[in-house]
Amino acid sequence: MTRAPALYATCLALSVLRPAPGLACDVALLLSVDVSGSIDRGEYRLQVDGIAEALADPEVADALLLGQVALGVMQWSGTARQTLSIPWRRMLSPSEIADFAARARALPRAYTGSDTAVGEAIAFSVAQFGAVGDCRRRVIDISGDGPQNAGYPLAPERGNAEAAGIEINAIAIEDVGQSIPITEFYRRYVVTRNGFVITARGLSDYPRAIREKILREVAKPLG
Repeated sequence: MTRAPALYATCLALSVLRPAPGLACDVALLLSVDVSGSIDRGEYRLQVDGIAEALADPEVADALLLGQVALGVMQWSGTARQTLSIPWRRMLSPSEIADFAARARALPRAYTGSDTAVGEAIAFSVAQFGAVGDCRRRVIDISGDGPQNAGYPLAPERGNAEAAGIEINAIAIEDVGQSIPITEFYRRYVVTRNGFVITARGLSDYPRAIREKILREVAKPLG
């Protein structure tokens, strides 16, 4: 069943909202998607569909628009395998949110069958924020289902992100069950001191996790 009617309804409802003239970008949010060898075709589809569905959520779309959030999507896997798949775009209107969601859903996979170079994913992500220097906060939203097994050491790259004032948050994609080894890996070695990890129990739980994560990153507290 298509989500186009729901997305259209969201955009129609938001069309009455107008960001204040001259309002600066509140958050630059780079969605960093794991496409390493452990992610199969169906699991990749769940990730990009999850992003699109999160953006179609009325609460998320409202927060993106009111904050004039800058969004981008990068894909990463092994050594020297990182690419900016959807360049930065400001969420200034409901139509732009809808178009970005459609582009995310149709996004072709950049790499297959490679290692997991989390440190290089962070280094590449940090380098992308020069294009959105006017945004008040800068956030890397990284997802993954395994620990690092290739590429740059993690500690220096996380330190470089923190030194640049960039926050790293994560979605840890765990197997169904009670253990949380990927969550602990991301918590100990990947997220910054002011960052957080959300656990997805299997990739089928990813759409729920990405919605919760984006909302936490971009929604302004009331009061």
